[in-house]
Amino acid sequence: MKYPYFLPELPYSYDHLEPYIDTLTMQIHHQKHHQTYINNLNQVIEKYPELQNLDLENILKNLENIPEEIRTTIRNNGGGHLNHTFFWEILQHKEFQEPQNDMLKKIIEDFGSFENFKKEFSEIANKHFGSGWAWLVLTKDKKLKVYSLPNQDNPLMFKDTPIMGLDVWEHAYYLKYQNRRAEYVENFWNIVNWRKVEENFQKAFLSF
Repeated sequence: MKYPYFLPELPYSYDHLEPYIDTLTMQIHHQKHHQTYINNLNQVIEKYPELQNLDLENILKNLENIPEEIRTTIRNNGGGHLNHTFFWEILQHKEFQEPQNDMLKKIIEDFGSFENFKKEFSEIANKHFGSGWAWLVLTKDKKLKVYSLPNQDNPLMFKDTPIMGLDVWEHAYYLKYQNRRAEYVENFWNIVNWRKVEENFQKAFLSF
């Protein structure tokens, strides 16, 4: 992704994730929150031509090279754009299924079982204080790991590759679930697009 940045179309309709994520939440989340990150990002990048031909992922991987006066703005809004673009693609409404093939083998290798992985990911998502994301990443030593990050930080900022992420900002779930984040996290497992998650894993694993 390069400047100027645009709001990506969802790969499904706004009501596609019902009843797990409601239509109004998807509309506001996509059209308002995601669009705001893009607007803010374009506004700042417009004033720095040297950043306009750089890929957003590389910008976030190398934040130390960004002028200090705009670094936080880039971190928050660039991360917000990248995170949400990533998030929309790993969701779909279909019958729950587990990951397959190499990814399932890797999950079992690094977590002991798929159920152990689900439990750890859910616990980290539920325990994250305030706004942020829960992430499944592939580390530099080719290990799957789960952790959370605050605000719109992305694992790329810490030299890890995101495989799957869950938005736990309140705007992602509050209209339907209010303070019941645990219910939102539990229902997330019904709408994971495991085909896309496995694609992310294979791409990351082969990039080493």
